Amino acid sequence: MSAGTEDTIVTAELLDRVRRRLAGESAEPEPARVAAAIRAEAGGMLGDTDLLRALRLLQTELTGAGVLEPLLHDPAVADVLVTAPDAVWVDRGHGVEKTSITFPDEAAVRRLAQRLALSAGRRLDDAQPWVDGRLPGRELVLGANFGVRLHAVLSPVALGGTCLSLRVLRPATQGLDALSRAGTVSAEAKTLLRKIIRARLAFLVVGGTGAGKTTLLSALLAEASAGERIVCVEDAAELAPPHPHVVRLVARPANIEGAGEITLRDLVRQALRMRPDRIVVGEVRGAEVVDLLTALNTGHDGGAGTVHANSPHEVPARLEALAGSGGMDRPALHSQLAAAVQVVLHVQRRADGARTLREIGVVRRDSHGWVEICPAWRPGGPGPGAELLFGLLEERLVG
Repeated sequence: MSAGTEDTIVTAELLDRVRRRLAGESAEPEPARVAAAIRAEAGGMLGDTDLLRALRLLQTELTGAGVLEPLLHDPAVADVLVTAPDAVWVDRGHGVEKTSITFPDEAAVRRLAQRLALSAGRRLDDAQPWVDGRLPGRELVLGANFGVRLHAVLSPVALGGTCLSLRVLRPATQGLDALSRAGTVSAEAKTLLRKIIRARLAFLVVGGTGAGKTTLLSALLAEASAGERIVCVEDAAELAPPHPHVVRLVARPANIEGAGEITLRDLVRQALRMRPDRIVVGEVRGAEVVDLLTALNTGHDGGAGTVHANSPHEVPARLEALAGSGGMDRPALHSQLAAAVQVVLHVQRRADGARTLREIGVVRRDSHGWVEICPAWRPGGPGPGAELLFGLLEERLVG
């Protein structure tokens, strides 16, 4: 599939003139406006067939994600990556694969990146050659909303030309039984996870990019009692647990003037005032870890979050780095972590794309007083931390 080619009448120069005319107008590029701009720039030289061709080309380019829009609506696609006009890639869970979609030239990729940045309320030009933002939500065919995280880098910073990355953020709605049927969670682990939720142990889900952290977290929240009030704080709206009482707070980046930002840290503080039974942070990746740990240490049992880490053993060091940005030193972080969090769940994405729960770890202090994550369960059976975990479960469930 290609973005299209122009014949001798519908020229690239004509299309560029129409784009400039439309860019100078503040209204949305509706079909009637685009057609009027084409007629005006063509000076009456286009017949109906050529007019429709030009309209189709410009509508594809000026609405949604342009020629990439069908890829975003593919339910199997997690990432859309553009590295050159003739190099558009997708990840459907089995590694990246090249598609047949192409752009006419580098300028077309650049225009799309800049338009998407503008729709995300961000700036992308030679003075600010990269952008990270979120595109407005859109509707799937079945009616569910999904978001898109945008990242783009312009040349010459990107040597091969504009580099565009789109991460599809679909709501995580699968339950624990569905994950078990898919092989993500074994029957033994499912039973243990349900006990962890019932016992209201606080937990972190850790793993690499695309490992399924949010999916597992959402499934576990669905297991919470229907009488509990869950307040979820997220950078992008992904958590959608099938639970009757969920409040979702979503952060907001600064606008193009640099104003109006609402951070995760702001929202965690607000969540404390909303009578939560469980406070959940969709992804802990900054100073908000300080407020989350503080909240979990002030009577809010059963809280949770996800952390980007390649293994449970890396979690303390990862949280140290994040807490440092919030003014919390290493001894304080370890003290708060040991008191606030009891369990760490490690999910992993295998080479074949399958996602699986690799480990259930328990938080404990080593001989020097620092926090370590001790394996309590692995697919092969119990680990050295099993006795400590089962002791916590028995204490909470009986008590």
